[in-house]
Amino acid sequence: MHFIRLEPAAAVPETSAPAPERLIAGEPVFTSWDIEEADGLYAGIWQSTPGKWRVEYEEWEYCRILSGHSILTADSGAAQHLRAGDAIIIRPGFRGNWEVVETTRKDYVIRV
Repeated sequence: MHFIRLEPAAAVPETSAPAPERLIAGEPVFTSWDIEEADGLYAGIWQSTPGKWRVEYEEWEYCRILSGHSILTADSGAAQHLRAGDAIIIRPGFRGNWEVVETTRKDYVIRV
């Protein structure tokens, strides 16, 4: 098949959480539907319940917020409020915090 729909039904969900040393607040639970993995590209859907944790990107990521409200704050203090319909690219080298204010779901494409 030459295409796959980017929807939860296309994969088995997996749950996880931020590494304890990265957790800043709350008890967020991640659910991921990893739909495609090939040649350094990853695509799927990710969801998190409220909480805040440290992020350090070594990879390139495009994501589109499907629902919820999150705040992505760089170490410089620059903050991006992310809500349904927002799309962003996070470049390698980004350092900061990801805070989920309202359970957030996004689709993503990652290149390592």
